[in-house]
Amino acid sequence: MLKRTLALAAGFALSLSATLTQAAEVLKVSAIPDEAPTELLRKFKPLGAYLEQELGMKVEFVPVADYPAVVEALATDRIDLAWLGGFTFVQVRLKTGNAIPLVQREQDAQFTSKFITADANVKSLADLKGKSFAFGSVSSTSGSLMPRYFMLQDGIKPEAFFSRVGYSGAHDATAAWVQAGKVDGGVLNASVWDKLVAAGKVDTAKVKVFATTPAYYDYNWTVRGTLDPALTAKIKTAFLALDPANPEHKAILDLQAASRFIETQPENYKGIEDAARAADLLK
Repeated sequence: MLKRTLALAAGFALSLSATLTQAAEVLKVSAIPDEAPTELLRKFKPLGAYLEQELGMKVEFVPVADYPAVVEALATDRIDLAWLGGFTFVQVRLKTGNAIPLVQREQDAQFTSKFITADANVKSLADLKGKSFAFGSVSSTSGSLMPRYFMLQDGIKPEAFFSRVGYSGAHDATAAWVQAGKVDGGVLNASVWDKLVAAGKVDTAKVKVFATTPAYYDYNWTVRGTLDPALTAKIKTAFLALDPANPEHKAILDLQAASRFIETQPENYKGIEDAARAADLLK
């Protein structure tokens, strides 16, 4: 009986070990859908190939439908690593208690949002009173939370100030709405605005930036807290090793709109949490 019990225990241990090994063979990565799905995948492909090489394991991109889906996927260990905005990181951290922010781009320590319009008469937010306005996703740090927070600090409650408030769902969609005249004004993150302008996807003869928010912390790469610490350390090292002096690395960094990646920590996002609570987005 003892031999049989030991044999069963050994078999279970081997089975569990095999399961864990199999689970660790694929690193599942996702990102908040703040741009079109095709653009997110295009940006990720070279980075995914680089991570596969550095980590010695397969890396798979897992698209999600919306911002809450990323939070839920990390919290339930269905993905291992995700590109998050500051607000989605705060949500994940509060939900799990152990999600780990690894790295951020240099500019994410001093991030801003751009207010845009196609109306030549608009010089400030005051000129948009009684007109229509678009945020990005309701869960977006740079496309909704922080712009709203700064508006509230200036005594502007969007739903009372504008005739209509809409949510485009993504930064590039906000720019498209403004350019097409679907709304009179909108706000999006500075990085996407710069990229759209550089790619000629927004006509600056029609659409202009008329205001910029104060700076705040934003995006980061976060891993689930239950990920193997050794693998977590390897992922961080891989990001920090991306060198703009290396042409292959620079191509990856350029797609991420990053000059380089630097370490980050949970405390950097306390201001985001405070802003979310002030806007009644966290209870």
